[in-house]
Amino acid sequence: MIDPSLPPALEIRGLRKSYGSKEAVRGIDLSIRQGEFYGLLGPNGAGKTTTLKMVVGLLNPTAGSINVFGFDTGRDPVAAKRQTAWLPDEPMLYDKLTPLEYLEFVAGLWGIDASVASDRADELLIRLDLHDHRHERCEGFSRGMKQKAALAGALIHDPRLLILDEPLTGLDAAIARQVKDLLVERARNGCTIILTTHIMEVAERLVDRIGIIQHGLLLAEGTLDALRRQHGRDGATLEDLFLDLVSGKAVAA
Repeated sequence: MIDPSLPPALEIRGLRKSYGSKEAVRGIDLSIRQGEFYGLLGPNGAGKTTTLKMVVGLLNPTAGSINVFGFDTGRDPVAAKRQTAWLPDEPMLYDKLTPLEYLEFVAGLWGIDASVASDRADELLIRLDLHDHRHERCEGFSRGMKQKAALAGALIHDPRLLILDEPLTGLDAAIARQVKDLLVERARNGCTIILTTHIMEVAERLVDRIGIIQHGLLLAEGTLDALRRQHGRDGATLEDLFLDLVSGKAVAA
């Protein structure tokens, strides 16, 4: 649930990232509330993943500031990372481990008590329909099963901020539904979630608020209804609004 009285979960100010003469992120300001399910959308190469990699500490900003639950990622990166989980678009697992071994390993990295980790692992594996496969090596898993195991690994330390980069790519309808249901449940229980996706219907149904990014700039932000009002498109789908904005056809009302 979103409590507007609380300070932001994520506060970004003047964020920039350059690679030589190319500026991938060009001065983004962004504030995401605690408990918010936020969709960061944009075409390929827009700067979404670069922005999120800076938030989780995988890239250093060229300029600007990032605060995660009040922790400055530049001054106190470890404290900021403890609040956060990152799930990239390609699931990253140790193929020779079983899902249970993988979760125990990740929990150990976070310093979670073994008994607590065991309970959380069981809960996540059951919730994601992996419990019957908990002693099988991940190397034999389908992409969907690997994605679910990676999601369980991201959630094992109960992060306050969960960042997912295209988590539904390549998943069949049944597995995608399991993942979406779990994310909605987490958001309702107070976890802040940032999602990137090219599936506009998913964003339209799941997220509380939307940011649309292109060429490293935030073009528009708001709820779907707010975006419709801003651009005079009552009843438009998110896909219609998105295509108009990234093509430059949208006009502010």
